[in-house]
Amino acid sequence: MMRKTSVILLSAATGAALTLFVTQPRAVMMGSSARAATSDTYRQLNLFGDVFERVRSDYVEKPDDSKLVESAISGMLTGLDPHSSYMDAKSFRDMQVQTRGEFGGLGIEVTMEDGLIKVVSPIDDTPASKAGIMANDIITNLDDEAVQGLTLNQAVEKMRGPVNTKIRLKIIRKGSDNPIEVTLVRDNIRVRSVRARTEGDDIGYIRVTTFNEQTTEGLKREIGNLTTQLGDKLKGFVIDLRNNPGGLLEEAVTVSDTFLERGEIVSTRGRNAEETQRRAAHAGDLTKGKPVIVLINGGSASASEIVAGALQDHKRATLVGTRSFGKGSVQTIIPLGSGNGALRLTTARYFTPSGKSIQAKGIVPDIEVLQDVPDELKSRTDTKGEASLRGHLKSEGDEKTGSQSYVPPDAKDDKALKMAADLLHGVKVNATAPATGDKAAIDKPANKAAN
Repeated sequence: MMRKTSVILLSAATGAALTLFVTQPRAVMMGSSARAATSDTYRQLNLFGDVFERVRSDYVEKPDDSKLVESAISGMLTGLDPHSSYMDAKSFRDMQVQTRGEFGGLGIEVTMEDGLIKVVSPIDDTPASKAGIMANDIITNLDDEAVQGLTLNQAVEKMRGPVNTKIRLKIIRKGSDNPIEVTLVRDNIRVRSVRARTEGDDIGYIRVTTFNEQTTEGLKREIGNLTTQLGDKLKGFVIDLRNNPGGLLEEAVTVSDTFLERGEIVSTRGRNAEETQRRAAHAGDLTKGKPVIVLINGGSASASEIVAGALQDHKRATLVGTRSFGKGSVQTIIPLGSGNGALRLTTARYFTPSGKSIQAKGIVPDIEVLQDVPDELKSRTDTKGEASLRGHLKSEGDEKTGSQSYVPPDAKDDKALKMAADLLHGVKVNATAPATGDKAAIDKPANKAAN
């Protein structure tokens, strides 16, 4: 089987991480016990200095001092939990590109197959689509440099660049005898984190793939389009968060707020009680009370779980699918100054409106639906979840790990989507009691606050 790795062009994947504002330094009063601890810490730092000097002087080859320090910092952070890490300057820039959701580029989704860069699809109204680049085109050269031998990320990096700069591609296309050469001018590209379509002639289906700075804007636009397109026939909305790894905390809050009239959306709690923050909804359900079904699975993590948890706790949506990933922690991005990169540091846990932490547990859907998985994929369609990650933050109570994350490529085979459509059409009644012990209802969505 061909090995496939897919990315949205010029958008680096960083996993399921939530981002908060930069933390500010805190003043502390130091007592005798604190001074003793500090003294011990300085002895340990002296030990680090001794090891650092011994490596510099005695290692078999002359090491790079800056890489030694970066590796030490990385080791310190990765030893905390799976989501804390050090980003060098380039990784920090790539992360900013991802969270902004816009960049200078060509507008193509690409994948790597057997060492070759293959076009999955051009993004509408971008330089790539306007130039006639097609799905399944094979890119062999970038500005006369062969792609063969490059990693996917290296090829993506070469296609990225400032707006209004040119790049020449050589393409092999099935059915063409000779390679095709095309020169593209990079433009400002917006990653489509939200895609929508009508399901049948009366259901609005909205897929959210990540939570970047464009997500809420895209969601509101698609809700408006579907409402106008379907008019009085509109039965409700299916919000698909399956295999969505997360993203920005602020976007999770505003996406949730789109469907709620009032009440708490999420609370974040750090080491100290005074650091607790609560985020609440504002009046104005954009769907005007239409029923909502949210699809989740083992790949729904972080920001996805905030949205799913908020809508479930407020009885605003029925959750269908399998238990979510269980990442209930928040990472703060802390820049370290020009050229020094940044820290991604776990600074808080988040809690759903009812006060539940989903850390290493996940969110249990109101209706569990397991997909029919092809035999050749059965060993690779379960996500192990947060609880399986080494060094993860421990949960309060029993931990849960492993949940199905397979989504059939053809919508007609998608049992979770079919269940959602049946619920919205009233074909099946949800007789399953959700985790809260209350019966889920989609015919009369309630907007009351959890507290």
